[in-house]
Amino acid sequence: MKFTDYDYKDRKKKVEEILDNTDAVNEVQKFPKDEDFTYTNGYKAWASAIFVDLRDSTTLFTGKDDVEISKLIRGFTSEIIEILKKDTDKEDLKEIGIRGDCVYAVYSTPLQSDIHDIANRAFHINTYIKMLNKLLFDRKLPSIKAGIGLATSKTLAVKAGRKHSGINNLVWIGKSVATAAKLSDLGNKDGINPIVMSSTFYSNYIKKQNEEDPTIEKWWIKVSDSTCGTFWHANIVKTKFNSWIEEGMVI
Repeated sequence: MKFTDYDYKDRKKKVEEILDNTDAVNEVQKFPKDEDFTYTNGYKAWASAIFVDLRDSTTLFTGKDDVEISKLIRGFTSEIIEILKKDTDKEDLKEIGIRGDCVYAVYSTPLQSDIHDIANRAFHINTYIKMLNKLLFDRKLPSIKAGIGLATSKTLAVKAGRKHSGINNLVWIGKSVATAAKLSDLGNKDGINPIVMSSTFYSNYIKKQNEEDPTIEKWWIKVSDSTCGTFWHANIVKTKFNSWIEEGMVI
């Protein structure tokens, strides 16, 4: 591999094409199919993000056997991805991936019921980590902790990359993705519970939740932070799932 000089004179024309040809941002109720995104348009709609961030991974991995680390990371990522993907429509799950030691997903969420659904996935993930820790303990592997951040906002999505290169992705411009990432970093440390919701996400979630079971509201704690603003945190698990773990996980 040898890098030759960047042809800045020729590429200037391409940059000008990009800057001059973006001609429309459409505000819609719900994000369209991926194929409807082009290099000349953009869409703005309600999006919600969930980030699941492994706590203190540097210390966790330091001095550990490579095989042990591989087992732990795969156990952490594989089932979280399964929970984030399960029973989703391709048009609703806009992006899912792994950033370092963090698993994340971005969803199109035009309805409060959509936001409630993502919260339910967070509760399953929080419970799954208890299951994973039991399995890790049985194999004499280190236990883990994670912060789960959730946020929602009106979000601009644009297709970015290089045309015809095969290298492209949607870029999310708005508070949902950035805030969920920040909140996941707060979860499960310094007295904050594992699940952390932005104020907007919480208000939409709890309105829908109160239709089913308003007693859940008492489990949430409100915090005002100079960096992240107002957020809510809790340590909620799925009751049936959690009981099965505590009773020995007999299949």
